[in-house]
Amino acid sequence: MWYLRMPLMLIALLAGMNAWLYTYDIRIGAVVSIFVIIYSVCAVVSYFYSKTRHVQEMVDFAADYAQVQKQLIKDLELPYGLMDKTGRIMWMNKEMERVIAADGFKYIFTLFHEVTEETMRFEGSKNTVNVTYKDRSYRMDMDLLNFDENLNENTDTDNCIIAFYLFDETEKLRLQKENIDQKMVAGLIYLDNYDDAMESVEDVRRSLLSALIDRKINKYFSSMNAVVKKLEKDKIFLVIQQKYVSQLQSNKFSILDEIKSVSIGNEMAVTASIGLGVNGENYVQNCEYSRVAIDLALGRGGDQAVIKDGDKMYFYGGKTKQVEKNTRVKARVKAHALRELLETKDKVIIMGHQLSDIDAIGAAVGVYRICKTINKRAYIILNEITNSVRPMMERFIGNEDYEEDMFIQNSRALELIDNNTAVVVVDVNRPSYVECPEILNIAKAIVILDHHRQSSEIIENASLSYIEPYASSASEMVAEILQYIYDGLKLKQPEADALYGGILLDTQNFTNGTGVRTFEAAAYLKKNGANVTRVTRMFRDDMQDFKARADVIKSAEIYEDKYAISVLLAENLDSPTVVGAQAANELLNVKDICASFVLTNYNGKIYVSARSIDELNVQVVMERLGGGGHMNTAGAQLECSMDEAVEKLKATLDEMTKSGDL
Repeated sequence: MWYLRMPLMLIALLAGMNAWLYTYDIRIGAVVSIFVIIYSVCAVVSYFYSKTRHVQEMVDFAADYAQVQKQLIKDLELPYGLMDKTGRIMWMNKEMERVIAADGFKYIFTLFHEVTEETMRFEGSKNTVNVTYKDRSYRMDMDLLNFDENLNENTDTDNCIIAFYLFDETEKLRLQKENIDQKMVAGLIYLDNYDDAMESVEDVRRSLLSALIDRKINKYFSSMNAVVKKLEKDKIFLVIQQKYVSQLQSNKFSILDEIKSVSIGNEMAVTASIGLGVNGENYVQNCEYSRVAIDLALGRGGDQAVIKDGDKMYFYGGKTKQVEKNTRVKARVKAHALRELLETKDKVIIMGHQLSDIDAIGAAVGVYRICKTINKRAYIILNEITNSVRPMMERFIGNEDYEEDMFIQNSRALELIDNNTAVVVVDVNRPSYVECPEILNIAKAIVILDHHRQSSEIIENASLSYIEPYASSASEMVAEILQYIYDGLKLKQPEADALYGGILLDTQNFTNGTGVRTFEAAAYLKKNGANVTRVTRMFRDDMQDFKARADVIKSAEIYEDKYAISVLLAENLDSPTVVGAQAANELLNVKDICASFVLTNYNGKIYVSARSIDELNVQVVMERLGGGGHMNTAGAQLECSMDEAVEKLKATLDEMTKSGDL
């Protein structure tokens, strides 16, 4: 209260002036002294009187202000309360009492289950938690308050209390959800085998079959207020609101089964593939997403639905085996496109998957012959020669008919790659599984030739992609291409044997996944000098591998009365993953076993070989574990201990069985 002391400060000024007047005139100084004394007495009396009165007024104001402030907080329309560090509510205003209908003290955890001891730990002085109460959604802001000024804000002490506020966001969240639900979702529906199915029915019934399929599709999506527009006889464009996507997911796209159920005497059931584009930045991007999704669905064999949600992919269906197409038109078109692309390049680098098997080697050798036929320099990346492919490799390494650097490793391939080099990937379509993933980021022209179903992990920016899941092997696909790539192309015996061996391996001696075109490809190779006896001799095992495979079969666990699960100890084995795959094949010969899984610990990873005949789609199981493959032949790689891998496999089987995915 400096303004009360101001008159007292003037006394010193007047005293100084009075002393100066004494030097000028004693009589004047004496008269002024009287006035100074009277002023000083009045100022002192006034100070003490006013001070007491002002202090009392301030105390009265403070008391009234605290009461007003308390009443304002009490009547504040924002729900507000105080609690201690244990979550016990100490005080709340009327609005908070109205919201939570609380009588007496309660713990915050009993009111809002989203609030836990973890959320009560403050990194700073503030914290936010989203909570729900009686069908209402709130944002709870919490402030940490300290009574002791010497304590830091993060100090865990009983001197701290927490002020919490509730902001009702129910309407805001409802509007956000409504906005999301009303977004446009673009979709494409392709009838996979429309032409083949039509050919299997009488002419007079073809229009009826087509009409019944269209009716099924229109009826199914009419309940979703969808726009269904037929683009071609076997292609349909679809537009729905995003709120119906969850409905499609919950019934797992039952329209796929409904379409297959249409039968008016057709020998072949019609299957469909669906691709949906969700959460794009605009309508154009959603349409692009749907195109990517339908391509992926077709690349995985059809008869399934794929949702592309930004960078995420969701798969539904795909439990049936794709029917082999009798026409070779696509193979011929791809062969001509491959030749045109390779003719524009100076060099070609070919590679398969890591730990290449006979199929990958055979397909790579077939592409190598194509390159040599059109006078292009070619190299095959092969970092490790396993025991299973060594007999085949011995026919190329040191052979005068082939260059010494026919097979190279990653370091050499990275030195050779330039803008005029094409990279051909065979028997794999996942970038993380190829022999040299780094080269894919450098190559300007990439070709993919594979028979495995695609997953969400794909090789991007491929100049030419030929992925046919119906094919038994990559060697079969390359053998077909060889027949159209160049007139008069002649294979050498080692090359024909390698391609034939690839088909023989992946079909398990022509017992699994074979079709008419498989035998036609084998016949073509036989004409070019492939020797069945010579190839079979190369597949013979040594005694150590034979005993290891027998131990795997002996120690197999029968899980849930239908799954055979076993572990291969990879000690002293040159090709443990191959032995594991062979053991998985043999376990299928056990009665009542619908799928076999053999796990092998090799180079710090757990390799899972999954096999089935036709009762289970092991591809979808392996995809849950980060792998993929075919319906009957699939695999995955896990980075964990063997016990954890076995438990993870069992948990996946249980989960998929419970959800109806198996």
